[in-house]
Amino acid sequence: PLFNPCKKQSAESDAKEGLIVFFTLSPRLEFGETDFVALCDTLRVSDIVRANAWKTYEKVSSADGTLVGYSEKKKDMWGICIFIAAVDLDEMTFTFTELLKSIGMSVCTCFRLLREMDVNMDTISTKVDSNVSRLNKKYDVLSALYHKFESPSFFTFSGKVLQMEDDLVISFQLLLCVLDYFIKLSPPAMLKEPYKSHVSAMSINGSTRAPRRGQNRSTRTSKQTETDTKVIEVLCKEYGCNLDEVKNVYFTSFIPFLNSVGIVTSNGLPEVEDLSRQYEELYLKNKDIDARLFLDNDETLHAAPPPPSKCRPKHQLGCLVAAMNTIQQLMMILNSASDKPSDNLISYFNNCTVNPKENILARVENLGNIFKEKFAEAVGQGCAEIGSQRYKLGVRLYYRLMESMLKSEEERLSVHNFSKLLNNNIFHTSLLACAVEVVMATYGSKLNTETDLSFPWILNVLDLKAFDFYKVIESFIKAEPSLTREMIKHLERCEHRIMESLAWQSDSSLFDLIKQSKEREGQVDQPEPTCTLNFPLQHNHTAADLYLSPVRSPKKKGSTASLNPTPIIDAQPVLAPQTQKPQKSTSLSLFYKKVYRLAYLRLNTLCLRLLFDHPELEHLIWTLFQHTLQNEYELMKDRHLDQIMMCSMYGICKVKNVDLRFKIIVTAYKELTNTNQETFKRVLIREGQYDSIIVFYNLVFMQKLKTNILQYASNRPPTLSPIPHIPRSPYKFSNSPLRVPAGNNIYISPLKSPYKFSEGMLSPTKMTPRSRILVSIGESFGTSEKFQKINQMVGSSDRQLKRSAEVSTAPKPLKRLRFDIEGQDEADGSKHLPGESKFQQKLAEMSKYCLL
Repeated sequence: PLFNPCKKQSAESDAKEGLIVFFTLSPRLEFGETDFVALCDTLRVSDIVRANAWKTYEKVSSADGTLVGYSEKKKDMWGICIFIAAVDLDEMTFTFTELLKSIGMSVCTCFRLLREMDVNMDTISTKVDSNVSRLNKKYDVLSALYHKFESPSFFTFSGKVLQMEDDLVISFQLLLCVLDYFIKLSPPAMLKEPYKSHVSAMSINGSTRAPRRGQNRSTRTSKQTETDTKVIEVLCKEYGCNLDEVKNVYFTSFIPFLNSVGIVTSNGLPEVEDLSRQYEELYLKNKDIDARLFLDNDETLHAAPPPPSKCRPKHQLGCLVAAMNTIQQLMMILNSASDKPSDNLISYFNNCTVNPKENILARVENLGNIFKEKFAEAVGQGCAEIGSQRYKLGVRLYYRLMESMLKSEEERLSVHNFSKLLNNNIFHTSLLACAVEVVMATYGSKLNTETDLSFPWILNVLDLKAFDFYKVIESFIKAEPSLTREMIKHLERCEHRIMESLAWQSDSSLFDLIKQSKEREGQVDQPEPTCTLNFPLQHNHTAADLYLSPVRSPKKKGSTASLNPTPIIDAQPVLAPQTQKPQKSTSLSLFYKKVYRLAYLRLNTLCLRLLFDHPELEHLIWTLFQHTLQNEYELMKDRHLDQIMMCSMYGICKVKNVDLRFKIIVTAYKELTNTNQETFKRVLIREGQYDSIIVFYNLVFMQKLKTNILQYASNRPPTLSPIPHIPRSPYKFSNSPLRVPAGNNIYISPLKSPYKFSEGMLSPTKMTPRSRILVSIGESFGTSEKFQKINQMVGSSDRQLKRSAEVSTAPKPLKRLRFDIEGQDEADGSKHLPGESKFQQKLAEMSKYCLL
């Protein structure tokens, strides 16, 4: 065999020894294995990569029927396994395109096969997954832009520029710069209006004539481009791009690029050979996709039929349109905003007991310097100016939102002194961080191939705790009604990530609040009473209520001053009893309410997939889940909400003798939205020690909750926790159609004028579903047959649900899980924590029936 499991050596030494046996005993090799060696030689891979690749191939090929259609194509599988091994070991001796050409596979087929291997075989590490995601995104960007501007005359040149950018919007803007460059170098007779007139005017004015000797090349180029922006202005108008943004990219990225490669705009077209040589250097350095092959219509860049949505050029063009649309709407919000406090804000500052103006301005400047420095460190000095522009837009939004919040509070409370809130450092940092995050997310958070600036990057840069950031999100959304659906959904996802894991990090202020809540004299020992779970979640709190809590909830307008010690004004209550007990934390109470609702929603989704035949178990699982979050919240420290959910499901199913294996749970979990394989593959066991969720269940979760779990098998099970009231999202989407409750794919949307920012680019609100019935109430509809058809659709909904329930099947389990314990695929309770008493071990053996 290739590896000897009896030898107690390192994996690397085993692999090398195995290679000596494998690659020197050539008479033992079959024809196919000889081809494997040849492929490895072609890609110049090392011995350790060969050994790991062959081990992965053996694992994949031993699983019959797992990868339908690929098992007979040995060369394809070998190539994929070599790629996986090379990435894992940081020994990439070939480019991604070189790999595809060697095995004759298209890029989309490769991506699809890698995804199938991850789902069915669980062979893809997080490192490989990240690498593939980067390649996939780069292909998507290049494919979309090439099909949008399909012209061999400038694609090689733009491809050289685009080797430095992965972000779709920035790449689109760079491509406009390239197009501008070639238009201005073209004879006017070859151009259409209005480009013909602009280029002709430039020739008459002499801007395209040869420059005078003695001038610095960089100075010449800068002076020319400052006066020759008419073409780029027309391009921006035609394609719906913000002119200031494109000009910024033009002068800070494109012109320096021209200078760096020795190109002067007046010297005519650059030599294709020189550009291709420089592109080749970058391509070999990045070891990714050779975009020049688009010009040759190369098969490796084709989307294999039927292509996944991510590989469809039209789909990517739609993403490009949507992205540009969202940017344009953000710019519409901020066009009238200032990067300085408005007169109204200054008035609010002046009304404060302690004027916060100087501190606010100093904070904005200080955090701006930090942000720009960290941004430049992350993406390179070449993009530093982009970071400055992003922050400037964020500051505009910050001041706009601050003014909106204060106006709302003024109307609600009839007060003018907001000294406590406006002098709260954490509130300002959180509001500014939220504003900058919206801008970053709108433009895209990945500006190069190595750095991801997506949330929670902004928290680390501004040294802000996730729990503090969470407090401002809902108030932020309510204070800005012009936020697009995409912006709102992004902030909602940030809120969910905080509730799932980020707020539960060991250095979070959340744990201090929980301890304070437990220590309140005479209070129930829990952060939030379970009796409130089935009440509707109230959304009448404000940022002030959360940042200045623990406090009493502010009274409504009209209350007397003596009974209304509001949290945001600098006034003291007239009547304040000396023996008043510590107040309950508003922020903690609301946080737990939201966590419970999110937790139940995710549990409900998983139960519908896995326990359709056992609906009675959902309430039991929820009770254990909720009990853990309330009373054993330390289990959440540095862990994920979904880890507790899956363990609760597994424990209840075991004690109720329902055969539900962890592999089945994990398989279904991976199909949920916004999940990550790290959640179940890497769980904190002890400080600095991580292992799979099965090990966590055995050594931590079950040990902590064993007594509670066993109660569900007794005649006196625990009192069931109320099911949380689940409302629709508190964030209103003005452009979203509403689904008819009992309907079968029937939606109602208000009739509105479609929004568009340029001719030829339709916004999503103007697009209508194809092959659907579109009804506009108040307009002529036609015959009654259409209404009858709608009635039939609605009336058949119950039957459709019943049929779907009858054909519902449990998800296919993963064939293998790399985190299996010594070959076992389930928890068995056989491992014990150090120091566990004999009595505890005996109890574990007696209760073993609940785990097997």
